[in-house]
Amino acid sequence: MATDTTRERVLSLIASAGPITAATLAENLSLTPAAVRRHLTALHEDGLIEDRDVPGPVDRGRGRPAKAFVATSEGQRALQDAYSDVAQEALAFLRSRGELNEFVSAHGERVETALREAVDPDAPLAERVSALSDALADLGYATSVRPGPGGYTLQLCQGHCPVQEIAQAAPEWCDAEARAFSRVLDVHVQRLSTLAQGAHVCTTTIPLTPAIKEG
Repeated sequence: MATDTTRERVLSLIASAGPITAATLAENLSLTPAAVRRHLTALHEDGLIEDRDVPGPVDRGRGRPAKAFVATSEGQRALQDAYSDVAQEALAFLRSRGELNEFVSAHGERVETALREAVDPDAPLAERVSALSDALADLGYATSVRPGPGGYTLQLCQGHCPVQEIAQAAPEWCDAEARAFSRVLDVHVQRLSTLAQGAHVCTTTIPLTPAIKEG
């Protein structure tokens, strides 16, 4: 998928603008009708797109109904995989230039800003954790909160990560998010496991009692 740029462009436009006809694809991508048909046939055979009749009267001649195309769930996943490959290449490039930490820090700041808008800093800690969990869900994470062992902590669990492949290529990504959690909750948190490291869920432990500061 990632090696066939034209095929990817066709699928990407179908995913973003579908239902879309072959004629519109050819016009927008500056391709010949024959080239578009070739890619549509291959994408359809691979289960990445499906066709449907265009509603309303469309002049196609000989009474044939016009067809429009949409991406299937498999097609959406194929695009995500292709974009992930590009993202990992970009991370490797930034690392080679010594610029990865700056990029990851900027990501952490964006996450922190989004979470702060959803979390009331004056609410009890358990409510702040719940609000943070909901905000992460809005960002595409599958989150839940459960009591930790002994009832002294809460565990923030993320069963899905929309950027898991990126986190695997750059573990600093997970560290930046954990630091954002700490700052938003105003308490030290600790990552116990991550999807990027092969666990079935990301688990962050959050103490319900403040740490005793040494005098």
